[in-house]
Amino acid sequence: MKISSHNLALPLVITLSVLTSAVNAVWLDTNNDTTIFDATALLVQGTLDYYDGTKPGGTIGMFTSPYYWWEAGGAWGSLIDYGHFMQNDSLVPLIKQALLYQTGSGNNYIPLNQSTTEGNDDQGFWGIAVMGATERNFSNPPNDDQAWLTLSQAVFNTMAARWDVAECNGGLRWQIFQWNSGYDYKNSVSNGCLFHIGARLARYTGNDTYVDWAEKVWDWLVDVGFITTGDWWFVYDGAQIEVNCTNITKYQWTYNQGLMLSGCAYLYNYTQDDKWLNRTLNLLNGAQVFFNNNIMYEAACQPSNNCNNDQRSFKAYFSRFLGATSILVPQTYDTIRTWLVASSNAAAKSCSGGYDGHTCGLNWFNGTWDGYYGLGEQISALEVMQNLRVLDVPGPYTANDGGSSVGNPAAGYGAIQTNASPLTLNKGDIAGAGIITAIIGVSLVASGLWLII
Repeated sequence: MKISSHNLALPLVITLSVLTSAVNAVWLDTNNDTTIFDATALLVQGTLDYYDGTKPGGTIGMFTSPYYWWEAGGAWGSLIDYGHFMQNDSLVPLIKQALLYQTGSGNNYIPLNQSTTEGNDDQGFWGIAVMGATERNFSNPPNDDQAWLTLSQAVFNTMAARWDVAECNGGLRWQIFQWNSGYDYKNSVSNGCLFHIGARLARYTGNDTYVDWAEKVWDWLVDVGFITTGDWWFVYDGAQIEVNCTNITKYQWTYNQGLMLSGCAYLYNYTQDDKWLNRTLNLLNGAQVFFNNNIMYEAACQPSNNCNNDQRSFKAYFSRFLGATSILVPQTYDTIRTWLVASSNAAAKSCSGGYDGHTCGLNWFNGTWDGYYGLGEQISALEVMQNLRVLDVPGPYTANDGGSSVGNPAAGYGAIQTNASPLTLNKGDIAGAGIITAIIGVSLVASGLWLII
């Protein structure tokens, strides 16, 4: 994911709010399923207004500029859950086309059109999307090489192969390729994606090798100080490698807290190990920093009105991760339900802007649209509302209770195996991944030089 200088909060847009009456706000009664269905349908419509893949000259799977590739992965994950929560399969062809088009030639979500700028976290969010497709028993692709579970495993395997012990005693760098800004930075979101996907793969496949990996990532994040485990359990942004990751950037983002919180919840649900329950409950307690009167907000940037396009979507993933946590660890349900209800009611009031009368804003506190608009605002409101229905539909499936996706524990390296096969990566696999990454990098540089010549 990249730092964006774009900010769509144009003064003119605020003026336009005068032209749209507040009575056009999304109507929501959190105890009435019909209003939840109707409200989320409007928000999906607004979300797809930003989609480029069906427009002349657009790219399948991508949303309009200035939204980066990673956020497209996040949005497709939101829409997969929308179909599941609302029992609505109308978007299946569109979502399926997008997820398969962007896999890249290696079927690991490093497509050529993104590989010069792609970060570990970018790949991770597409991995989370297809992990959602796996657990929701989403319509299976015709090609087993692109089965949802196989793609999830491919993302995990290629990310794990980049684990870097040379700097800061472990962890993933923010960026994949060394020519990108941020290659010298290790952050919680990249490592959190690896942890989170590993936790979900462990639960889905029953393969404890993924638990071992999740424990490894957790221990490193705590040891390096990116996760605090004192009175309050917070997840900090990251640190530069030049000083051995000691100069920690102490920004706290909703999605980082959510990645770790729900990852722990998946692991507790699978292992029933009390340490994962304790970690879940402590991270949930720390998550209070993102709520004011039980209404969610992005604490690091929203009060100062300087959230960039990336940050304006973080509440979407946080809402999704909270919803999953609440059913995986029932002890958390009451707290999370209180947050989701209050935040949904507030978000609905913010969805009263634009020419359509249901464009959503960033600030959910002021009872109306705040003049901000964009893909992030739409999916954030969508996610917080649709997660009100977590108890009304089946929870995330596993391979043993209804999941049907075909897996390959060595995805990206070997042949298709069954979805319950053990993970069998050896040093050769990991070395091979490094070689593949290097070859891709060299070939891209060579291609660029050829074009210049």
